[in-house]
Amino acid sequence: MAITNPYPQSPEEHLVDKEEILKDFKVAVTSRHASLMGRKEVFMGKAKFGIFGDGKELAQIAMAKAFQIGDFRSGYYRDQTFMFALGELSVQQYFAQLYAHTDVEAEPASAGRLMNGHFATRSLNPDGSWKDLTKSYNSAADISPTAAQMPKLLGLAYASKLFRENKGLKELKQFSKNGNEVAWGTIGNASTSEGMFFEAINAAGVMQVPMVVAIWDDEYGISVPNEFHTTKGSISEVLMGFQRTDTEKGVEILRAKGWDYEGLVQTFRYAGQLSREEHVPVLIHVEEMTQPQGHSTSGSHERYKSSARLQWERDWDCIARFRDFIVSSGIAEEEVLDKIEHEAKAEVKRQKEAAWSSFSGEIKKEIQEAVSLLKATAENSSKKSLLLQLAEDLAKTINPIRKDAVTAVRKALLALRFDSEEVKAGLKGWYQTQGEKNYDRYNSHLYSHSKWAVGNIKEVAATYDDKSPLVDGREILQAFFDRMLENDPRFFAFGEDVGKIGDVNQAFAGLQAKYGEHRVADTGIRECTIIGQGIGTALRGLRPVAEIQYLDYLLYALQTLSDDLASLLYRTKGGQKAPLIVRTRGHRLEGVWHSGSPMGMILSSLRGMIVCVPRDMTQAAGMYKTLLESDEPAIMIECLNGYRLKEKMPSNLGEFTVPLGRPEILREGTDLTIVTYGSMCRIVMDAAEELAELGISAEVIDVQTLLPFDLSGVIGQSVQKTGRVIFADEDVPGGASAYMMQQAIDEQGIFKYLDSEPQTIAAKAHRPAYSSDGDYFSKPSTDDVTEKAYHMMHEVSPERFPAI
Repeated sequence: MAITNPYPQSPEEHLVDKEEILKDFKVAVTSRHASLMGRKEVFMGKAKFGIFGDGKELAQIAMAKAFQIGDFRSGYYRDQTFMFALGELSVQQYFAQLYAHTDVEAEPASAGRLMNGHFATRSLNPDGSWKDLTKSYNSAADISPTAAQMPKLLGLAYASKLFRENKGLKELKQFSKNGNEVAWGTIGNASTSEGMFFEAINAAGVMQVPMVVAIWDDEYGISVPNEFHTTKGSISEVLMGFQRTDTEKGVEILRAKGWDYEGLVQTFRYAGQLSREEHVPVLIHVEEMTQPQGHSTSGSHERYKSSARLQWERDWDCIARFRDFIVSSGIAEEEVLDKIEHEAKAEVKRQKEAAWSSFSGEIKKEIQEAVSLLKATAENSSKKSLLLQLAEDLAKTINPIRKDAVTAVRKALLALRFDSEEVKAGLKGWYQTQGEKNYDRYNSHLYSHSKWAVGNIKEVAATYDDKSPLVDGREILQAFFDRMLENDPRFFAFGEDVGKIGDVNQAFAGLQAKYGEHRVADTGIRECTIIGQGIGTALRGLRPVAEIQYLDYLLYALQTLSDDLASLLYRTKGGQKAPLIVRTRGHRLEGVWHSGSPMGMILSSLRGMIVCVPRDMTQAAGMYKTLLESDEPAIMIECLNGYRLKEKMPSNLGEFTVPLGRPEILREGTDLTIVTYGSMCRIVMDAAEELAELGISAEVIDVQTLLPFDLSGVIGQSVQKTGRVIFADEDVPGGASAYMMQQAIDEQGIFKYLDSEPQTIAAKAHRPAYSSDGDYFSKPSTDDVTEKAYHMMHEVSPERFPAI
């Protein structure tokens, strides 16, 4: 369906009244001058990089008109005009982000942690509690990777479906008004080539969620034209198979021109109304857009656009066409528009200068403090001339940054290493204070600072009584999930095979029939958007468990987990949170794609998430309870071979918690310490029995979580007693075993306690081969652990433990 909107002949027929049209013109030219001045700031060296939304102004103003209080945006880095139009971004804040101002009041989207064009509203109060999201315009925090905004967009829209159709959520008044909120997404035309885009559009069509996607199409992706990106050169043509009909559900597909003000307004209003009222996903292909300054400050578009194309872009620039429309329709004379633009340009300049003054003023103050301290210290130091030179060079620095002051002071302290503490006291004190401030500015909020952080959750031990039955491990999880579904309407689970059959290992068996499809749901095979579905719903106050069927398939979703979820709290400096729990299973089963233990990959990629590696299902249930009491995202990696092993059913299931970041000593010993987790716990415990028969006393420690890792120093205390340590797991060599060793050496200082060289046990470097023999020769076995420990003790006492 294509919507066309010829201009009316008289002002009385316009969709928007005269005053609002002129207000929109002011927003458009304000945004354009912000782009133009922003580019100049980069070229002047006052900012490092710039990417701007020029050429997209009218479409974004139209979208803002259809965007309502309570709605959510998940867009990309050219949406500045939209944020200006909503009043959720001031020009001063826009430039504060360009300069990387670290004050969250000055730059509330990311506190200077993201390059310009990354927008976010603050969903949380300073203490980490939720604001009332139904009373504000909401923008999920932007990320740069192309199309990566699409997975969570699906989840933001799915939350509205749940709020409307799940009666148990009706009391959560601060998160939704009966599911009336629309999730609005924006994306560039070239990014629609990404799989995440297609996956999200397909899922939205299947699920029928209130999601509107606007495609800003300027016919290029950086230097590459549409013909290299998209079949037929038109994404709306490609997607026509998704178009809904009178008899089939699907996606409503609309087209509009990027320079057609009234056509855009009509199109976005219709899309918003349809999606809001009927929960129909809508795609708006906005064609014939321009990008006057090119892709970014990194290069000129004149290198790859023809002179004819450049002239067309000048002729069909949306603001120029908007001007023509206003004048030709008799809404205002050129002189009026000139005055509006002149005033807008002056206001942009004023706010730009205010942003620079605020940003640079803080730094200049720190520079002055450092210069004064260097001069004062020089008077009593043995390196007077050097310190005075450092002070002079620092004072002369043009557009200084914090690094300049800190570097000068560090050089001074190094030069003063032979001077007395009294001489160095001032500089050392300043350096320490700045270190604390800069940690807060640049390093804080990787994990939660709130009272709901996992470390603040009260420990409740599992209890048992005479009636506690011995059951399959999966039955403990099934009983736990049953209680959570009964007691917390925010809790729900979804994933491949989770619903009707209760997941491949039956931990949700019978629960969909009991609680309904909105609480325990099946999805298509689409790991990336399963995670996005979880992120979006968690951003809106729900407590989802998103299942990735096997750990090996986490790779499909790794970018979304790493770039979006794991960094969310950090990149908003505590402004947004999404406490999603990702449930999966790994370690040992059969073959290359069902036996994964890529823990090193996870540890390197998912800093900002909790990584739980329970050895059995009782521990897993306790960890789930802890996570559901907390406000942090996590991944739970259950043991594939543990679902049918017998465990005793706790009598307080659904109440007990497992402290995260605290290892458990499974077996005490005196000769050496073996540190492990997950499925390896059983293997190591069996090896410890064999070692005991050989006269070797092994202490076995289950770390339980890899992130956080042993916050109590349990491993260090054990090594201090035994003097020897082996780190054992199923990851590749140099993976999680090396990580555990690094943590113990660097954070707990175990090196000074070691009487023998620390050892690691890992799987082979390749994926595990199929069959029981493949498992034995690919992954560590009890024999491997026993031999490694024996060889260590042989080096200690060859007489007592002769060579094998």
